[in-house]
Amino acid sequence: MLAEHLLSSPFVAILRGLTPAEAIPVAEAIIAAGLRIIEVPLNSPEPFESIRILAERFGDSCLIGAGTVIDPGAVEQVRAAGGRVIVMPHGDPAVIRAAKRAGMLCTPGISTPTEGFAALAAGADALKLFPAEALGPDVLKAMRAVFPRETMFLPVGGIVPGNVAGFVKAGAAGFGLGSGLYAPGRDAAEIGRRAAEYQAAWHACTQGDEP
Repeated sequence: MLAEHLLSSPFVAILRGLTPAEAIPVAEAIIAAGLRIIEVPLNSPEPFESIRILAERFGDSCLIGAGTVIDPGAVEQVRAAGGRVIVMPHGDPAVIRAAKRAGMLCTPGISTPTEGFAALAAGADALKLFPAEALGPDVLKAMRAVFPRETMFLPVGGIVPGNVAGFVKAGAAGFGLGSGLYAPGRDAAEIGRRAAEYQAAWHACTQGDEP
């Protein structure tokens, strides 16, 4: 399921700071640009309510889930709100196993091969390469050489349209977009414009149009 959604658009919208009141207009702008995975970090205001609103409105066509999940006990709350994806800043096997027991997708954060292989052994569906701005495409390329071919890496942290191509060449399957896409107070039109720029960067480097 995760791979299918990444085929339509490789970007995960990380809406840190989203409020329930702005959930629908922000999501509509993002979806109009073609993105199909939305993550509400749990350190946002009323995150479970935002997840519930998004899941009810867009859950049939998009993957809705939670980010910054650091407690296994929060997994069930995300599921109850309608979320289907658990995203983590770390690779705690307890959280990964809780997500898989709940029948959810899970993308833990990793920055070393040791963390990555441990996360896969615990049941991770993909690996969030974090923080991507510190690790860079060379680290991803090195990891791809030793991880199973089917492993999906999603760089997160400092991703801008200008560095998408470098990570794609290194083997990224997708990306998490944080403040480069959404920030509290940014209007929906601006968010939609930024989402379209990311989509254009992806198409440019995957369809042979990169300058």
